[in-house]
Amino acid sequence: MKNKKTEPKRILEQTLERLYTSKQRSPNTMFVLLLLLYFTATAIVSYSAGSKSTVMIAGTELPVYTFAGVFSSLAHICIIFLAVFYGRTGFIVALALLIFQMPMILTGIVRGKNLTSLPGVFGDIVAIIAVTVIHLNHKKLDIYEKKLRDQAMIDILTGLPNRFACSELVTEFVRRKIPYATVSIDLNGFKSINDSMGFDSGNEVLVNVAERWKRIADEGLSGTLDFIARLGGDEFVLLIRNYRSEEDILKTIGKYEEVLGDRLNVFGNDFYVSASFGYALFPEDADNIDSMLSYATAAMREVKHAGGDGGVLRFRKDMLNTERTLEVEKRIRASLEDDTVFFALQPQYDMDHRLRGFETLARMKDDDGSVISPMEFIPIAEKVGLIDRLDLAVYRKSAAFIGRLIKETGSGVTLSINVSVRHLMKDTFADEIRGLLESSGIPAKQLELEITESIMIESMDKAMNCINEIKKMGVLIAIDDFGTGYSSLSYLNSFPADLLKIDKSFIDKMNTGSSAKQYVAAIISMGHILGFDVISEGVEEQEQLETLREIGCDYIQGYIWGRPLPPEEAEKILKAEG
Repeated sequence: MKNKKTEPKRILEQTLERLYTSKQRSPNTMFVLLLLLYFTATAIVSYSAGSKSTVMIAGTELPVYTFAGVFSSLAHICIIFLAVFYGRTGFIVALALLIFQMPMILTGIVRGKNLTSLPGVFGDIVAIIAVTVIHLNHKKLDIYEKKLRDQAMIDILTGLPNRFACSELVTEFVRRKIPYATVSIDLNGFKSINDSMGFDSGNEVLVNVAERWKRIADEGLSGTLDFIARLGGDEFVLLIRNYRSEEDILKTIGKYEEVLGDRLNVFGNDFYVSASFGYALFPEDADNIDSMLSYATAAMREVKHAGGDGGVLRFRKDMLNTERTLEVEKRIRASLEDDTVFFALQPQYDMDHRLRGFETLARMKDDDGSVISPMEFIPIAEKVGLIDRLDLAVYRKSAAFIGRLIKETGSGVTLSINVSVRHLMKDTFADEIRGLLESSGIPAKQLELEITESIMIESMDKAMNCINEIKKMGVLIAIDDFGTGYSSLSYLNSFPADLLKIDKSFIDKMNTGSSAKQYVAAIISMGHILGFDVISEGVEEQEQLETLREIGCDYIQGYIWGRPLPPEEAEKILKAEG
């Protein structure tokens, strides 16, 4: 049973070993060739060291013993190559040859009084030191590579395998044509735990759930071969093998669902967690990795849309609105090609109703002239890899418009533009922003990039160099949708932001209870302590406005003072402020 339970992990470790190992296996023929070359060079050294003969080279008569040093160096090179290319085996063979050779050289020196061999002794000592150092460095590299493999496959928070580990294992399943089920899992109501109890409590809930599921997978309690991984947030994926029927799959999923029924006690508070499950089968439902996860996720979302507290569904083709997705993708491509993407501007105000600036919002029309919702076309643009082109089109047009108004009026308004994580991670992003400043004439201090909070966890290290480069230009940075992700204070404290933007979901609930109001007040206070200005988005009611004024918010954005406007309407507002 033990071998069955550990098989998925063993397959994964073998796959990662191939991906991450720095030493490529050298051919055996090269090993034999190095040994032959070593023995040949050593034999020539033995002969030439004791020879009294001479040879003529280029008209010069040279003693044969002078060549002993040349071939001795060649022998040592062969020894070092063995240690470099053949790891532990090469090191042992090289060390054995050198140690075996040492007494022979010393005997020749003592008995034959052949002092010309004395440099060979020191050469062997140097070679022994060299191959030993090489071997020790190889051991350090092996430890480092193991650490890299562990970091590559483990989710830091829960200790479960991560998205990369899951992807590599599934790739191997597909390559070997091993049937398996992909189960997409999402915790129900998890956001409310973060909202009401804080992120530390939310993280502790994730850790507790992960421990329960890990025990089932590691101890084989479900009767099938399972592999549980965390993709991010409260999203998990379960891979199931060695099932005989769909009934076995449902029983296994039921086991993972069952352990959620037990109470969770976190920091003295009791939680009851449920989850929604959707699954797809390989190769019956899909024959590639991307489709398997997408289909399982589609089934899981169907469970959520049904409003059920938990539940399990298998993927069906009617769960995907593929036709509409393709239609919108085609429209995005056509709009980019025809340069018909346009923008709206939503005003931002301080608490005294003075204009701070505008957030630019992407807009696009369908073939019949109706406006397509950004909630529909932006996710599709991200999915098909067009979001950076869409962003640039909106940046270029809105920046040119605001740049002209700044030049005409001398206004100090700020233009805020949204940046997707995918776009920010492009190597050319900083150059694109630099070009935008030059072409539009907007002062850098009046351009603001809104970056989602998730960047601070998902891609912090990779993105920071780009963000710092942008900050050096003088461009402002805002953290968008704050409170919806899983950032920590340590990340927030080191992030070079100027503005914190509170997500609309918190503003909607702010006046429903004292704890909700205190939570928003805490975000504002924390932002001020860290040196950020704070803006609340989605402000629609007078009561919300008064509460935000009371708890010290700096700016607001929302329908109460301004809906997204066409450029000509925004221009009237800006000029009226002047």
